[in-house]
Formats: sequence, structure tokens, C-alpha cells
Amino acid sequence: MEQKLDFRKVCEHCYDPIHVADGKGTIIFINEAYTRVTGITPEQVIGRNIADIEREGKLYKGSVTERVLQRRSQVNDIAHIHGKNIDVLVTGIPVFGDNGEIELVMTNTRDISGLKAMEQELQSLTEERKKAEEELAYLRRRQMGDRRATRESQAMRMVAELIDTVAGTDVTVLITGESGTGKELAANEIYEKSPRAGKPFIKVNCAAIPAELLESELFGYEDGAFTGARKAGKAGLFELANTGVILLDEVGDMPMALQTKLLRVIQQRELRRIGGSNPIRLDIRIIASTNKDLRQAVREGTFREDLYYRLNVVPLHLKPLRERREDIPRLADVFCTEFNKKYGKNTAIAPAGIDLLLGYSWPGNIRELENLVERLVVTSVGDTITRAQVYRALAPAGMQLQQEGEERATLKEQVAVFEQEIIRATVAREGSLRRAAAALGVDHSTLVKKCKRYSMEEW
Repeated sequence: MEQKLDFRKVCEHCYDPIHVADGKGTIIFINEAYTRVTGITPEQVIGRNIADIEREGKLYKGSVTERVLQRRSQVNDIAHIHGKNIDVLVTGIPVFGDNGEIELVMTNTRDISGLKAMEQELQSLTEERKKAEEELAYLRRRQMGDRRATRESQAMRMVAELIDTVAGTDVTVLITGESGTGKELAANEIYEKSPRAGKPFIKVNCAAIPAELLESELFGYEDGAFTGARKAGKAGLFELANTGVILLDEVGDMPMALQTKLLRVIQQRELRRIGGSNPIRLDIRIIASTNKDLRQAVREGTFREDLYYRLNVVPLHLKPLRERREDIPRLADVFCTEFNKKYGKNTAIAPAGIDLLLGYSWPGNIRELENLVERLVVTSVGDTITRAQVYRALAPAGMQLQQEGEERATLKEQVAVFEQEIIRATVAREGSLRRAAAALGVDHSTLVKKCKRYSMEEW
């Protein structure tokens, strides 16, 4: 047996406000939800005509019912409830009788004050995001700097031409060279000239992050992946670089266990966070750099051969400064200009001083030259940095030059100077006394004693 529905009872139990008028605009029903949302009671409106209430202007403004009667179709609009000072979204629908005339107009009302607050919050967040993006772009420009690879030498002209050729593609580039030769600078140029410029550019120093933390830093982790893991989990650097470029600096120092995971990420262009099961797709370009001989590392079993070939798609080798001395005058001029601006100076290195720079071996490469020029600019008192000033700046670093009228050093003294130069260059390359001692084949304690003997205790 078909059960008869009590529509009044149904409407009274609806969560949304319901308002019903007859075909002439006289209100015949409102439910409890209507009173809850608008504050308007049945006594205030039942039996009254919509047009009269609208003209009176005390209860609400923006009647939808009148327009439904006029248009004979559904109407959606915003009305304002004066008592609660809120805006509501009203949907009015005509109900036609058998004769084709409108018998009822039913309206459904929704409080949109929360939506308006959300809209304002969204607008505020959009403005904050825009500011953050502008700040990020500014910081990225500061990080990149205005430097370009110096192209005086044939070797650097070839490097620059290769950068121009590969920058517009997504090919993986492996940049090699001694510490301080400008590998990061080359990576910056590739990024700036690529279609991904302006998108994320994340630089990771694989040697600077402890091995036990490197995996979580690179690939991220999920909630509860390990003791101490952030409750909400954490995105890894690969995720942060998505749509952009990631630079894996000193990739030769990456532990073997992580090399396997890195190889999978490069091959499949996806990763899984630590403790996670869902793959994360990556649209990313990879640039790697190292001061190690990866071919030798492959032979010694400390670097995966298949990973080496995945990274070494386009090799880009930067020669040490001692093998491209034509670049020294130009680099010295660039650094001098930068530090003049930074320290409010107006000084230049004398040609005789440049000659001294050309005669030095530069174990620390471009980084050492940059630091030396900064020291010269800061300590200069006139407009010209003289040969004598350059000599005094170089001599502590092992420069074997004689001032005019100066007696030649003894063999023992020259050996000591040479030994200091080797120690400084090795520490600069390896980054610590302990690693330098291993590279030189001596005990750590032996190297510490030598540093004390030569007053090199800054390490």
C-alpha cells in the first residue's frame, strides 16, 4: 500500500531554509530552518505578500519570488537579511498547476556569509602567495647573481658554447672539475637559459648532508616513517624541485645505497617517500656536479656504473684556473668591480699585480682568486692595488716570488713553503683536515702537527 507523504512534516525537518508562496506572491509557509538562518518568524511573514514586505524594507531586500512569478522560471540571486545583516543565496522555483499557471513558488535559502569569509581568506592567501612568489624570484636572482662564465680562454669558450647548445633541452648534464672551478656557475647558466627558468631550482650539496639524513632530505618521508619524523610528513628536495631543475652537487660523495634509489628516480621519473606507498610523478631536469673522478670511482666500486652513465649524458668539464690563465685578468676585474660596489671603494689592480696573479698556481681556483681580490679591495687605501700588495697577499699562500733585492730562500725554507701550499690546496679541495690527511696518505695527527708548525691553525 502506497504511503501518503506529509510534505509539511518533511519540510520542517529539512536542514536548509524553505520558503513557500502562492501564485500571487502571498507567503504560506516557512520552516524552522528558515527562522534559524534568517531570524524571521512565521508571525512576521505568513499571510503577507512578498511585494509588501519588499516595499516595507524591514525584513529583507532582493526578493526572488517576485522575479520567479515574472519570468515563470528558476531564479538564483543574492538577498540581504536586515535583521542579521547577512547575505544569503536564494534559489526560487515555480510549481505549475494543470492549467499551466504558477500555483506555488518554492525558495531554498543558504547562508553564504561563511563562503564570503572563505572568499576573502582565499583572496588574502592569493595575495600572500603572489608576494611569496615575487620574494622567491628575488631571492633566486640574488642566489644566481649576475655572473657568467668568463670566455677569454679557448677552453671556456668551448664550455660556453656547449652550455648554449644544451640549455634549451632537458638532457642531464654532469659538470666536473676541481673545487672552485665554477661548476655551480655553469649550472646556473644552464638553468637561466632553459625553458624551466623561473621555476624551482633546488641545489643539494650531497657531501654537506650527513649520510643518515640525505635520503629523507632528497626523497621526503610520510608520517611515522621513523622515530622523530614530523607528524605531517615532509616533502623531499626532489618534490620541491618538481617542474624545475635540481642540482646534485658533489654527487660523487653520495652513499652507494642512495645511488640505487637515485638511479630509479632518474629512470622512472617518480619516487616514493620513506614510509610511503604512493608513487609521486616528477617532471624535473637533473644536473649533477662533482670534483671527483667518477670513472675511477666506478673502477674502485664506490660509484655505480649504471648511475654514472645515466648522469654523464652530456659531460661538461671545467679546467682548473692554472690551465686557463687567460681568464685570470678578466676574472680579477669582475671581482674587483663587485667588491668595489659592495664596500664603496674605487680601486683597480695594477698591471704588475696582474702579472703576479698570472704567475700563481691557484690551487683553490676561482674561489681562491675571488677571496684574494676581496681581501685586496677591503685592505686597499688608494685607487691602485700595487704589485707589493698583491705579493704580500699571495706570499702566505705559498707564492714563491722574490722581492727585488731579497735573498733567495734556502732549500729547507722553499720545501716548507711548498709543503704549506700542498696542505692548503688539499684542505681546500677536500673540505676538512681529516679528509685531506687521507688524500695525502698521512695520519690526521701528523697533518695537525704540521699545521701547528706552520701556524696554519685556522683549520
